[in-house]
Amino acid sequence: MRLIFLGPPGAGKGTQAVRLEEHFGIPQIASGDMLRHAVIERTPLGLKAKEYMDRGDLVPDDVTDALVGERLGMKDAEKGFILDGYPRNVHQAEFLDEVLEEQGARIDRVVRFEVDEAEIIARLSGRRICPVCDSVYHVVAKPPRTEGVCDLDAAALLQRQDDTEETIRHRFEVYHEQTSPLIQFYELQGLLTTINAMATADEVFDQLRAVAGESR
Repeated sequence: MRLIFLGPPGAGKGTQAVRLEEHFGIPQIASGDMLRHAVIERTPLGLKAKEYMDRGDLVPDDVTDALVGERLGMKDAEKGFILDGYPRNVHQAEFLDEVLEEQGARIDRVVRFEVDEAEIIARLSGRRICPVCDSVYHVVAKPPRTEGVCDLDAAALLQRQDDTEETIRHRFEVYHEQTSPLIQFYELQGLLTTINAMATADEVFDQLRAVAGESR
């Protein structure tokens, strides 16, 4: 099974990809996580990507294409994968098709996570990250026991630069501008399914299982 998750930042793609990864035994491949790791490691690709990510702009295609193409060639992706955050435009989608064609494979289904912009802003602007253990909190939905402090290691929690309200709004605009043609690209191929990502996490997971051909 080879799936693509489409949706703006904060739509819940990553959370659901992890659940499906455990359920079906296929890897989640998150381009955002790969880029952030490259930034932390201060690799040449990471340094190049950081200036774009801090502004909320999309990282250039050649950077993400290189990372994703290399990842899809790994052994654990042979039987399937969940692509989270990639492709973001038609050029990347065409690159992905070329990579898969070389492997004798193709995308099975593209899932569009539909959410409201106000909900996205509330989700992301309240998110706080522990810089030591990477635990994720939310000032309303999942606050730490002590305000601003990680429950596990007492480190001061941080707000990522790309989680400020101004940056989130910009990312939302960029997402729609860049991905509208991509949605049409997959819709014309009969691969696109839209789900209600405003539902509870369990309800969204049930929708995804149905997309994959499972019943409750």
